Amino acid sequence: DFTGKRALVVEDNELNQEIAQYLLMESGLEVTLAVNGKEATECFEKAAPHTWDIIFMDVMMPLMNGYEATRAIRALDRPDAAEIPIIAMTAHAFAEDVKAAMDAGMNEHITKPLEPEIIIRVLQKWIGDKA
Repeated sequence: DFTGKRALVVEDNELNQEIAQYLLMESGLEVTLAVNGKEATECFEKAAPHTWDIIFMDVMMPLMNGYEATRAIRALDRPDAAEIPIIAMTAHAFAEDVKAAMDAGMNEHITKPLEPEIIIRVLQKWIGDKA
C-alpha cells in the first residue's frame, strides 16, 4: 500500500489516463494528471519541492514530448528535479525507445497498456514498499 505517496501522470490519451489513474489510486497513491509535457513541466515548476514521489511520463505527446519534458524537469534548479523517478511509457518497448528514455534522463521504461503487476513492481522499486 502506497498511501500518502503522490504520482504525476503525464498522458494525452484519455483511456491511458484512466487506466494509469485507476491502477495508481488502487495502490493508494494520489494522482495528478497532466495532458502533455508542457503542462507537466509547468505543473512541476509551480508545485512545492517534493510534491510528487514519482512521475509516469508518456513519450509521444503534442506540445512537448516526454523526452523534452523530462529534460526540462531535470534542468530545474531544485533537488527534487534531479531525484524524482521519471518512468517512460510507450506503446512498445523497442531498444531505441528504452535508450531514448534513458538518454533523456528517465529512470525506467514501461509499455502501455499498463498492467497492475508492472505498476506495483515499479512503485516498489522506485518509491519503496511500506507494507
